[in-house]
Amino acid sequence: MLKAAIILLLLATLVSLFSGLFFLVKDEGRGSRVVNSLSVRVTLTAMTVALIAWGFYSGQLVSHVTW
Repeated sequence: MLKAAIILLLLATLVSLFSGLFFLVKDEGRGSRVVNSLSVRVTLTAMTVALIAWGFYSGQLVSHVTW
């Protein structure tokens, strides 16, 4: 369940990234939609990082790195 939420947030971040690119090209940087897209992207990224940190803290996510 936690991994699915992380994947969903990452996909939403990618959608926000490409919508911001579309708004930048279409509005030529004059509209406020680019800023709104950036704020949504930053919020989604912060939520993703917080969810990953909580997953490691609670033990639901485990690192299998050998070093």
